[in-house]
Amino acid sequence: MSSDLVIVYHRQPYEEVEVDGHVELRENSSPNGIVPTLKSFFGRVEKASWVAWKYADDPANPGFDRVIDIDDSYGKYSVSRLPLTPEQVQSFYHVSSKEAFWPILHGFKERYNYDPVDWPTFREVNWAFAEAAAEEANDDAVVWIHDYNLWLVPGYLRQLKPNVKIAFFHHTPFPNPDMFNVLPWREEIVKSLLAADSVGFHIPRYSNNFKAVARSISSAKTADEAPTLPSMTPSGMALSERNTVKAMRHHDHEIIIDTSPVGVDTNYIASVVADPEVKTRVEEIRSEIKGMKLIVSVARTDYTKGNVEQLEAYERLLLARPDLRGKVRLMHVSVGANRNMTAYEEVQQRIEEISGRINGTFGSFEWQPVSLISTAIPFRELIAYYRAADVAWITPLADGLNLVANEFCMARDDMDGALVLSEFAGTAVLLNGAVPVNPFSHASMDRGIQQALDMDRDERRGRMERLRSSVQAFDINAWVEAQTNLFDRLRNLPAKGE
Repeated sequence: MSSDLVIVYHRQPYEEVEVDGHVELRENSSPNGIVPTLKSFFGRVEKASWVAWKYADDPANPGFDRVIDIDDSYGKYSVSRLPLTPEQVQSFYHVSSKEAFWPILHGFKERYNYDPVDWPTFREVNWAFAEAAAEEANDDAVVWIHDYNLWLVPGYLRQLKPNVKIAFFHHTPFPNPDMFNVLPWREEIVKSLLAADSVGFHIPRYSNNFKAVARSISSAKTADEAPTLPSMTPSGMALSERNTVKAMRHHDHEIIIDTSPVGVDTNYIASVVADPEVKTRVEEIRSEIKGMKLIVSVARTDYTKGNVEQLEAYERLLLARPDLRGKVRLMHVSVGANRNMTAYEEVQQRIEEISGRINGTFGSFEWQPVSLISTAIPFRELIAYYRAADVAWITPLADGLNLVANEFCMARDDMDGALVLSEFAGTAVLLNGAVPVNPFSHASMDRGIQQALDMDRDERRGRMERLRSSVQAFDINAWVEAQTNLFDRLRNLPAKGE
């Protein structure tokens, strides 16, 4: 039976675990994260499917069933698994997506690498995703495509299945024309996105940037625009926008521009915080730091995350404030992704170099200024650290949202703790109460961390109350509801040609 909702995402919706020589499919260990969130939509339709890729040395004989049926706590759904060779995955995901698209999306033109891109392979893989989605979808289904590595799927799918309703959602920043138009494939990408019925972004800036890009290289025009919601319009923030595009028109086709930030599962985080084992761990952490102020920073190892710039700011803090030596510790969690890419190896080397220099210069037998952690920490352990910390220091140079900040706020049911947040994190336009900093400015970074460390209890409480209200207003339930309403709108659109 064909599906009413088809989700197209590069990852499979479960974990593959080898047990006694056999592979078992298990639900994701944590209900937190984008995959469980997307799966929650399955219970809202009669029949749903998920399209993803899976490694196969020989796609013609992959050694696994292309389509399987799943029955788990999210409901019954099918999974269409595209057999891709390691070479195809390396080309379309690790090279085209990560070496060419990723730096441009985040504003790092100097890191853009065109030379190794194999555009025919990128097209080939996107076409395969489109074919699989077309096979799974009813004629009037909603097909929901996620992220920039599948940019060409909407256009291909429109050719294969003209009447399906196509929604595309970006989970990254979207840059302005001066940056995006560096991509030599810009017209093909934008033409594909304009074939969708809706294109979604986290915050107004990204939606408006897409509008500007589309107008710069196509005949698309703005069809609807409105004042930005007050809850998304902070005064003086780097990413704020006073107006937000709502729809565009390309030839005779209208495209909804959906601005809807993904949030965190506030109920799940509250349940973790309330767990007696987590509470015990919080007290253990506080005992371990022996009265020191604890700063927590959690990010992937990535030049966009500002890991190096933050450590340099911490070094300046200890130079400028001798009174803090022996009285503060930075827990810097910088988790490397398995990309085997020189750019990320260089960032990791710099992180280790600066951390070692700080500890060597300022540390003693009794005090280690930086605790550097380069492996993933279980979510429950992270929540315990958030709850025990005095400051969360979240300073990416560019970030689609950054939900670490939201998680920290929801861990603070004690209404304490200070959040220092980069203006260039998408979530900065949503969270009222953070200490905003410009990670490109030494003065701003230095001032922000000192303000947070010196902040009195009353100010921390007032800020945290506002922060938690902001996070709750844009939690995962709000996003699910917004997307559900969007799908209802799409289903009510007339079929092509009517």
